[in-house]
Amino acid sequence: MAPDAYDVVVVGGGNAGLVAALSARRHAESVLLLERAPTWRRGGNSRHTRDIRYAHNPGEPFTTGEAYPEEELLDDLLRVGGGQNRQLAQLVVEQSCSVAEWMTQHGVRWQQPLTGTLHLGRTNRFFLGGGKALTNTYYQAAEAIGIRVEYEASVEDVLLNGGTTVGGVAVDRGGRRSEVQARSVVLTSGGFEANLEWLRRYWGDAVDNYVIRGTPYNDGRVLATLLDKGAATAGDPKGFHAVALDARAPKFDGGIATRLDSIPFGIAVNKFGKRFYDEGQDFWPKRYAIWGRLIAEQPDQSAYSIVDSRMLDCFLTSLYRPFEAPSVGELAVAMGLDAASVRETVQAYNVAIRPRGRFDPAALDDCATEGLEPPKSHWAVPIVEPPFYGYPLRPGITFTYLGLAVDACARVQMSDGRVMDNLFAAGEIMSGNILSSGYLGGFGLTIGTVFGRIAGTEAAHRARG
Repeated sequence: MAPDAYDVVVVGGGNAGLVAALSARRHAESVLLLERAPTWRRGGNSRHTRDIRYAHNPGEPFTTGEAYPEEELLDDLLRVGGGQNRQLAQLVVEQSCSVAEWMTQHGVRWQQPLTGTLHLGRTNRFFLGGGKALTNTYYQAAEAIGIRVEYEASVEDVLLNGGTTVGGVAVDRGGRRSEVQARSVVLTSGGFEANLEWLRRYWGDAVDNYVIRGTPYNDGRVLATLLDKGAATAGDPKGFHAVALDARAPKFDGGIATRLDSIPFGIAVNKFGKRFYDEGQDFWPKRYAIWGRLIAEQPDQSAYSIVDSRMLDCFLTSLYRPFEAPSVGELAVAMGLDAASVRETVQAYNVAIRPRGRFDPAALDDCATEGLEPPKSHWAVPIVEPPFYGYPLRPGITFTYLGLAVDACARVQMSDGRVMDNLFAAGEIMSGNILSSGYLGGFGLTIGTVFGRIAGTEAAHRARG
């Protein structure tokens, strides 16, 4: 084949793209992976991951050893607002059973689970070295089997032949535009969370106060191209996976180290010193992803987490040191809040806590409030032990849900009912088929791995068929 002609071209070099390329290479002679970022920033949002959620039988290594049945995983997904397309959600759950073994076969190494706020030891596996180690391992595996990787290669167009086929992609390599022919194309280039103007269409000037947790390269360029060409969509245009992030985090690419997990162990207040949601509604991995949206709905898109000295060892702290003070009022002043309002909120919370509860950070305990609105359902412990600590919060956007509609073979659907024969999608660019409002910790990587394998395999078969 000519240098710019391949069996399979994969657009995007994060987890889903790498999995797709590795899967495609098993059946295709030539595979090209195009990564928009430079080498040192390769891997997209996957660089900031650290674990994957999957269904498994009892005795599974690198977990607590307890079973996590498919039925429970699907139920967990539905309870947080997932399962947008029930068929595809069930497909991901079923195929999740084999992801850990597949990852191990491709060089991924594992560590014992982290504890504390995460509550993920039974349901998730943690890979040794985090997301950078994961993507580095996959890049090494890809290059070892002859997959060509190009960095700083921005795909500007997907070249449809008309009808139901694609002929390749147009690529900008350092200002030089050229076309790459492909028998099949797999799109794994993420959502549009780094495109502030696109977000502004739905959220207005509030986006100026958002923090983008991941790569600045996820601006939706490829997604917009396909939508302009008539691709069908899946997912809420206003939907995104967002968490409570330290307000001092950088605008882009701060990653998981800037996430805050302190909320269940104290209270969260807005800029007026008022609580606005149940901080102890459920285990953190089932609720942490709603807090970005909740904070986005507060005045100035800001909030503050307040805990006392007894709670500091219950959660992974942020990259930044908390504000500290000997009294609640002084802590409020240090964070720029009205001292009287915060004192009043803390006092009302303390008084409302049901007596004789037994605090247990590892369980849905019986420490709750009574007669307080909003309530705190679990882990309600009085904020009374100095020093007191506080963190400023902003919405941290991880990825957007609006994406390309696909079928069970990962083929891209068109709005007029056509199904593209040789154009596939995996990862965040199609996660809206499954995710609609909430999120489960580690499940984005599951979607990317399952659909990356499907897309890569199907693309190779279509190219060779």
